[in-house]
This record gives sequence, structure tokens and C-alpha cells, in this order.
Amino acid sequence: MRSLDVVAGWPVDNAAAAVVSADGVVLGSTGDQGRRFPLASVTKPLAAYAVLVAVEEGALEWDQPAGPATVRHLVAHTSGLAFDSTTQQAEPGTRRIYSNTGFDVLAEAVHQATGIPFGRYLTEAVFEPLGMVDSELQGPAGSGAVSTCADLTRFAAELQAPTLLARETLADATTVAFPGLNGVLPGYGMQKPNDWGLGFELRDGKSPHWTGQRSSPRTFGHFGQSGTFLWVDPDAGAASVALTDRPFGEWAIQSWPPFTDGVLAELA
Repeated sequence: MRSLDVVAGWPVDNAAAAVVSADGVVLGSTGDQGRRFPLASVTKPLAAYAVLVAVEEGALEWDQPAGPATVRHLVAHTSGLAFDSTTQQAEPGTRRIYSNTGFDVLAEAVHQATGIPFGRYLTEAVFEPLGMVDSELQGPAGSGAVSTCADLTRFAAELQAPTLLARETLADATTVAFPGLNGVLPGYGMQKPNDWGLGFELRDGKSPHWTGQRSSPRTFGHFGQSGTFLWVDPDAGAASVALTDRPFGEWAIQSWPPFTDGVLAELA
């Protein structure tokens, strides 16, 4: 895919990217697919997927109390917990407050329910079944994973044709939870509304945004402050992963949307 050529011009030392079709075929890639990168918040969809597995297994229930709210509130960033502390900034279900702390509470809920530390549960529930041999949770549940582009293409394939979850479960997770809530999208300011699914950020009508102008409203995924992203566009029948070693900033705001638009144009 020629649209991937622009990655070589990004102002980063190392980058890897790939595009994956809905049937799991890697349509194109660039950079070292086996290089491990810190994912930062691209960890969250992986952690959320483990939570979805735990719910399907019956270990957790969505309306089960966890911390100051419920499992559903936590994974959808509506628990009211602050970004990086245990401060309660709002009543559950009333505001979309993006919270790393909420994922720490989620991880503890999984640990308590299963008796398995969350890092190990994530490995056993998601990484190992998908063959993600170079992926590992090395830090917090919402931001502490490392992975490779090759591994994340496997996850991107899973998000388009689930094998670990019922298709209905993934559909629920990529549909807005607690509709109509406003909130700040890190790096992009206040969004009205700031729609989110169960662990996945939803494109919907947000502007500005880290995906592209051509991205459909059904696009879901996540980006990370370490300079990483993963999106799935069901209307395009494809997903894309990009990992870099430069923290998110103005360079990413300027570079990522044209990259996505180029990929989508080539797919069309």
C-alpha cells in the first residue's frame, strides 16, 4: 500500500505501521513489525477486551459495583474518577471523565473476581489465544503495555472478526455507552458529546480528531500519548495500527489524519 510510504517522513526515530483487512489479511506494512513499543493508552482496548472476556465468562457483571461506580461505568470513563487520582469529580454516569485510575480499579476487580492478577489474566485471555507473543502488561492496566505492530495486527483482525468473544458482545462494546455525555478528549479538547464504548473511543462526529476526514462515524479505536494508535473502520472493512517512539504532540495532530485519509482513499 503506497499510502503507508508517508510514515517514513514522520519526524520520529522509529515507526511501524500496518493495514489489516476485515478478513485478517495484512494489506500493507512499513517499519520493523517486530520492534516493541510502549503503547501508553492503546493499552486500554487490550485491557477492555480482557474485561469483556471476564464478563462473558461470568466472572464479572456490567452492573457489579467496583470502586465508586460499576464495571460498566469504569470501562466507559463515566465513573466520575479523576484522570490520574482517586478523586471523585462527578457522580457516576453524569460526565465523561477520561480516567487512567478507572482502569486500575477495573484491573483489581478482575483480580478479585478471578483470583488471577490482571497482567496474567490479560495474557491468558487475549495475548496467548491471539498469538501475541511479544505483548506484555508491564505497568498500569490503562497505559502499561508493550507490543509490536505484528502483534497488534492480530488484535486488529480480532476486532473485525472476533474469535474470543461473541460478535454481539463486541458490537455492544463499540456502541456508545451512556449517550450524550460531554467530556475532554485528551489532546483534542472538549467534545460535545464525547462518545465512548466499553473501552473503545468512538469517532462519531468528533472534530478535531486523530482519525481522518474520511473516517466513518462508526470508526472505533484508541490512541496513546507514546505516539501510537489503532483504529478500525467497519465501513471501510479495514483497520490500521501505527506505533512510534515519539510522544504524541503537534506532529501527530498534523501527521495522523492525512495518513488515515490516504489509507482510506487507497482502500476505496
